[in-house]
Amino acid sequence: MAKVSFLGLGVMGYPMAGHLLRKGGHEVTVYNRSAAKAAQWVKEYGGKSAPTPREAAQGADFVLMCVGNDDDVRSVAYGDNGALAGLKKGALLIDHTTASAVVARELHAKCKEKGVGFVDAPVSGGQAGAVNGQLGIMCGGEQADYDNALAVLNVYAKMCALIGAPGAGQLTKMVNQVAIVGILQGLSEALNFGMRAGLDMEKVISVISQGAAQSWQMQNRWKTMVEGKFEGFGFASDWMRKDLNIALAEAKKNGAYMPGTAVIEQYFGRIAAAGHGRWDNTALMSLLKS
Repeated sequence: MAKVSFLGLGVMGYPMAGHLLRKGGHEVTVYNRSAAKAAQWVKEYGGKSAPTPREAAQGADFVLMCVGNDDDVRSVAYGDNGALAGLKKGALLIDHTTASAVVARELHAKCKEKGVGFVDAPVSGGQAGAVNGQLGIMCGGEQADYDNALAVLNVYAKMCALIGAPGAGQLTKMVNQVAIVGILQGLSEALNFGMRAGLDMEKVISVISQGAAQSWQMQNRWKTMVEGKFEGFGFASDWMRKDLNIALAEAKKNGAYMPGTAVIEQYFGRIAAAGHGRWDNTALMSLLKS
C-alpha cells in the first residue's frame, strides 16, 4: 500500500481515484477545485480530502493529476499551495491531463529540481474506460520513473506503455485524438449517406463492422449517431476541440500538414457556437443531418 493523492475529480478522475483506493488498496487523499465534489468522493469511497493541492500532496508517494488544460495543470502544480510545494523528495508526480508537450517538459524540469520524478500519462478510453478500469495510458518520462509509476497505473490500465522522453505521452495523445476525429468524420458521413439512401442501417452495420471499416466508434456509437442522440456519452465536443487545438499548435512547430484536422476543429467550433459544446464528440453527425 502506498500513500497516493489524486488531484481533479472530473468524469475521468473521480472513478480513477476510486480504483486506486478500492482495487489498488492504496491510502488515497483527493483534492478538487469544488470541495463539494471531493466530499462526495470521500462519502462514496472513503479515504480523505484536502483543501489544497499542497496539503493533498504532503507525505504522498504518488501524486496524480487529471485536470482540464495547461493553465489548470500549472495552477494545481505551482505556487505556495501547489502540489510541488507539498511533494517530498523521491515522490512521483503523474499527470493524466491531456495537455501540451511543452507543459509536460516544463513540469519534468521543475520536478527534477526538487528531486521528484515525473511522468506525463494522458489516457484514452473515455468515461467508460475510467469507470471500468480499462484505460490506455501513453507515457513520457524517464524509465525509472515509469517503472515506479506502474504500481499505480496498472490499477486502471488496460494497456500502458512508455513511449519516450518527457512529453512523448502528450504527443502520442495528440496522435490518438487526430486519428479519432478522422474516423468520426468519416463514420458520420457514411452513416448519413446510408440513411439518405434509404438503407436499413442496422443491417449495414452488421456487415461492414466485420470488415476493414470496423472501429470502436462504429461498434459503440453508430446507433446513437443515427438516432441523433449526443448527450450523456462522456467525451464532450468542447474537450475534443481543445485537444485538437493542442495538436494543431504542435503541428505548426514540427511542420506536420493536417488539413482535415483543421477543418474538423472548425466543425466542433460550429457545434459550440450552436450551444452544444457539451454534446459527445459524435455530434459531428449533427452538422450533416441539418
